[in-house]
Amino acid sequence: MVDNMSKRGYDPLNYKFQDQAPEPGEVTEVAEGVFWIRMPMWGRLNHINVWLLKDYDGWTIVDTGLCNDEVQGLWQKIFDNHLHGLPIKRVIATHLHSDHTGNAGWICKKWDCELWMSRADFYMCKVMAADGPSDVPEDAIRFYRRAGFTEDRLDRYRERFGQFGANIAQLPAGYERIKEGQYIDIGGREWRAVIGHGHAPEHVCLYCPGLKVIIAGDQILPRITPNVSVQPSEPNANPLRDFINSCGRLREQLPPDLLVLPAHESLYVGVHERLTALIDWHEVALEKMYELCAEPKRAVDVFPALFKSEITDMSFFPATGEAIAHLHCALDRRIVTVEEDEHGVAWWRQA
Repeated sequence: MVDNMSKRGYDPLNYKFQDQAPEPGEVTEVAEGVFWIRMPMWGRLNHINVWLLKDYDGWTIVDTGLCNDEVQGLWQKIFDNHLHGLPIKRVIATHLHSDHTGNAGWICKKWDCELWMSRADFYMCKVMAADGPSDVPEDAIRFYRRAGFTEDRLDRYRERFGQFGANIAQLPAGYERIKEGQYIDIGGREWRAVIGHGHAPEHVCLYCPGLKVIIAGDQILPRITPNVSVQPSEPNANPLRDFINSCGRLREQLPPDLLVLPAHESLYVGVHERLTALIDWHEVALEKMYELCAEPKRAVDVFPALFKSEITDMSFFPATGEAIAHLHCALDRRIVTVEEDEHGVAWWRQA
């Protein structure tokens, strides 16, 4: 995820509830029947925003935080103090990443309730969570070698592989599929599923026309761009094209005056401005990358076109995935070409 607001002198967004962010284990009502919860995370983001929605005879949870004792203890505090004796009836996960799905299986089992997700993200999450440390695929090694990884970096990948499932409680065997345009009745209000692409295969945003609210997950973050990466599981994908197209489509579908409930950082109004800014940021990044490729470059060489901050060991893998995503988008636009050398390393240059 890239911080792209710090590079701009003017922020067009109108931030809301900035002095009312809930403490861990507490809730803040941000619209009628919509309660804001924050769960802790590690790293620069340090939190995820999750949501508790009043349903007919219980509650619906949207996103769940990482699976660990601290977060589950905070959920238990909320169950004890804020449900008014009513049960959790449903868990919705906006997409597959572990800060969103981490406790979904635990909550579903605890409350004997259903999990709702998009099809692609449910099955992708299942597959990734099943990988163990000993399951490192050789084609994934070739993928990162092609991107320019040294042998030390490849060893680091081998060490990290299989950790995705460590932050996710086992998901239920079955789920309720969420589709594009589907209306979900939550407590007598209709929430329309709006599917975005690029950050995740089928990222679910939930738009409530009656409340003028959209739960945006990671698809429309206020100050940072969501990571848009190519992964070894789909090595020739073009997720950046999908993400840019999604931003344009969402801008056409959604009214401009929504309260946006993002998965990280502040709540805000200004969804059209933000979607435009997300598109513009990636277009500028593509131009910078094109200029950098006047001389042949590997994927790991184009980081300066995309990232202002230093790429650390923790951020090296998502940065590589994002660099490849921009290169694939540029290749699709016929503005760069690529050749592999005798070692299987891809070199990109201006077309």
